[in-house]
Amino acid sequence: MHPAIPLLLPRRAGATTQVGGYTIPEGAQILVNVWAICRDPATWKDPDEFIPERFLGLDIDVKGQNFELLPFGGGRRICPGMPLAIRMLHLMLGSLLNSFDWKLEDGVSPGTMKMGDKFGITLQKAQSLRAVPLPRNSH
Repeated sequence: MHPAIPLLLPRRAGATTQVGGYTIPEGAQILVNVWAICRDPATWKDPDEFIPERFLGLDIDVKGQNFELLPFGGGRRICPGMPLAIRMLHLMLGSLLNSFDWKLEDGVSPGTMKMGDKFGITLQKAQSLRAVPLPRNSH
């Protein structure tokens, strides 16, 4: 829902081509708007809603081959940290969820959270999300 950078690194067209009714000349610099791709209503039902289960049963992977979902970019400029992230994310998240109970800071509740974005070179959430870890009782 919130890519770190809304525009992927610039690309250069290798040949003149047609995309969406537009002619892209050879050598043109291209900026891919990954934020817009992830929110395309023609591809995703309710694209502005956080619905992680929408990916269950789909034949889409995050490794840059399916252009509907590009969390690490794609092609030669794919994120070099992707293999480490894919191996470590589940372990780290599982450890944190298993070790702590969580609450939202400053009286924010899931129903009142604002999920909007603050645009710039990098993409930030309009309202910072701060989750406070609470140690679990071991008894």
